[in-house]
Amino acid sequence: MPEKESADAGPVRAAAGGSNADKNRFSPLPPDAVIVAFGDSLTFGTGATTEHTYPSELERLVSRRVINAGAPGEDTERGLRRLPLVLDEYRPSLVILCHGANDLKQGFGDLQTSENIREMIRICRDRGVLVVLVGIPYPTLFSSKPPFYAMIAQEFQVPFALDAVADVLADSSLKSDSIHPNARGYRKIAETIADILRQSGII
Repeated sequence: MPEKESADAGPVRAAAGGSNADKNRFSPLPPDAVIVAFGDSLTFGTGATTEHTYPSELERLVSRRVINAGAPGEDTERGLRRLPLVLDEYRPSLVILCHGANDLKQGFGDLQTSENIREMIRICRDRGVLVVLVGIPYPTLFSSKPPFYAMIAQEFQVPFALDAVADVLADSSLKSDSIHPNARGYRKIAETIADILRQSGII
């Protein structure tokens, strides 16, 4: 059985899909700021055309450049190695971190996955890059979410989208296959993240 992290530190929830966006306010990004959406196939947009991935939809919603840095099939260990290269290339002001789906799918331990995500956030912070964390549900039961995402969001006090992906994957009309959204699903994810960015004062 995969290792589980304790859920002792409960999530702080707000209106936009389960978020701690209201807890902390941030300085707004300038109009020329670069946002990197970093993750796996959920970020890449498997199941939709390029113009209907969540990063593309988000770019239109927030009027900032959003780089799609999604890598299908990537687990957090490989993502951890890739992240510094992406930061060097694009020098973003904000990273939207949506990672861990392949770890959960392959049954990697929650402790290993969560520590990799923590290290990604540390790397971003060391470079002065703001992070928004997006939670991923367990792949066999989309209403069940690993507790470590909420714990990490509290630990680092980052804006957090708890239900952005889970709500979409629980609705068959918003999916292209068993584990990926369709164009409407990605639009919904983008709308939830945009709401959190507004609540946080980031845009």
